[in-house]
This record gives sequence, C-alpha cells and structure tokens, in this order.
Amino acid sequence: MTTLSKSELLDAYRRMRTIREFEERLHKEFATGDIPGFVHLYAGQEASATGVCMNLDDQDFISSTHRGHGHCIAKGVDPTGMMAEIFGKSTGLCKGKGGSMHIADISRGMLGANGIVGAGGPLSCGAALAGKIRGDRSVTACFFGDGASNQGTILESMNLAAVLNLPVVFVAENNGYGEACAASFAVATDDIADRAAGFNMPGVVVDGFDFFAVHEAAAEAIERARGGGGPTLLETKTGRFMGHYEGDQQTYREDGEVERLRGDSDSLKIFRARTISSGALSEAELDEIDAAVVELIDSAVEKARSDPEPDPAQDLLTDVYVSYL
Repeated sequence: MTTLSKSELLDAYRRMRTIREFEERLHKEFATGDIPGFVHLYAGQEASATGVCMNLDDQDFISSTHRGHGHCIAKGVDPTGMMAEIFGKSTGLCKGKGGSMHIADISRGMLGANGIVGAGGPLSCGAALAGKIRGDRSVTACFFGDGASNQGTILESMNLAAVLNLPVVFVAENNGYGEACAASFAVATDDIADRAAGFNMPGVVVDGFDFFAVHEAAAEAIERARGGGGPTLLETKTGRFMGHYEGDQQTYREDGEVERLRGDSDSLKIFRARTISSGALSEAELDEIDAAVVELIDSAVEKARSDPEPDPAQDLLTDVYVSYL
C-alpha cells in the first residue's frame, strides 16, 4: 500500500465500487425483463480486475471473458456507454450489437468480452505479438476463469507466448466454479498456477479478494513482460457473489456459502478497513466515492432506458465486414 499515492488509492476504490454498483444494479434491472440476452455478473471479484488493470494504461490491452463488465470498468471503459450496450441501444459502445458478452472498447485497450470460453488467449497473443513487433513496450493481460484453464486455446496460447517470449500476463481468476462444476472436481491441480512450470514461465498465486496482493503481483509480472522477460501465469483465488448467469438457481453451492463470502471476503470491505485503519484514507472520502458512483450508475440506467434502439434499416448491415478501402 505504501507504493500507492492517495490519489491512486482513491482511484482503485472508485473502480472497485463502480464495478460493484454496476453489477448489483444490473442484477435488479435484468429481473425486469428489459435487458436482452444473457448477463454474467462479476460482483465479488473486483479486486482481481482492478489490481491488474491499475498497472496498465491505454496503450496496453486486455482480453476478457463472458463475465467481462468488471474487466471493462477496471480498464477505464465508460460505464454509461457500457450500460447502453447491455440494454441493446444504438448509443452503446458497440452500437447495441455486442451486448454483455461481446462488449468492447479498443480505444481503451479492451479487446472484448467473449462468449467462447478461453477465446481470449489467442487474441492476447496476437495483441502482444503486434506490440513486440512495434517495439512499444505494451503488455496484454489475458483474463480467464478456472473452467477456461482446461481449454486447449488457453494452454496453446501459454505455450505460444512462452515460445515467442510475448509480453502477456495470463490471469486465471479462480472463483471456484466453471459454470456449475467445482474447480476442485474439474482441475487436476490445487493451483492453476502450477501449470506455468510446463511452459517455463513463472506461476504466482495470490488472494484475489486482496487488492494490494493482486496489485503487487501484477505489477511485477507486467514489468517483467514490459522489459522483455516474457509471460507469467497469475492466479487470483476469488469468488463470485452471484450465479454463473442471471437466473442461475445455484443449487450446486453450499447453504450459506454466498453469505459467508459477502461477510468475510468482500474486497471493498477489506480495502476500506485497511486504508482507514492505516490513515491512508478517511471514511468520509470513501463514502463520497460511494455516493458519486450511485449517482453515476443511476444516470447510466436512466439514459440507457431512454436512448434509441438500433434502426434495422440503417444499422443491420453496418459493421458486418471490415472495409480496407
């Protein structure tokens, strides 16, 4: 914590609080039936995305998953444009065509959420290779879950990144479940990070509820990649507060499991307690951020509801093919 300035600490809390409020609000809005498609919420995992992305800037890239809202916000993507996109409105970041699982903002280095499990691996290698060829010292963070850790695309991407010495940080967000299957049942090792040894890269495990632990480990991995040291596999042990998707009955979880997570492993509570007790931040300063974020999300929802939908006559065939002319 001593390596971060007061403004950086406030920024970190603002990002985590925005993710939490965004997701909690979507949980309520989805129940109204006004949001098309599936929604997979990131609440509970805020420290993972924020701890990594606080070490990146707009020249750096991330690839995401079907649970991508938190990655977007942590990377600096506009929540108002995100909300419009999720509501399927023409003012959305992808003009309402991507929705929750394919939301993207290249201007912020966010290569996109992805409905295909593990599909971010090859995208990350491509972005990292381009950066290496340009010589711009950019780094790509590849977020994936414990379920995706068993996909060939991820394992092949780690091998490729190692062989080509690419500036990629593979971030395995182990929230304990690949959809409804426990990681303890589906993953052969206790720690996904152990698989790094097979690709001759460092493997690091951190508490994914602790922003400071994630930030420190990510800083080391990102700096290593930026300096030409190659890829790292970083595993954040975390947990989601919601179901795999909205409407998931979560019958595979133990009674009281989510309540225990919210009570004992809430990354925002942990951050507040640590920064307040150390004197780095005050309760009033954090409360002020809470209020501002609620206002932001309220405004984003109100705008998304009133914004126009795409016009089929004008928009149906645009953005289908890339024009190089």
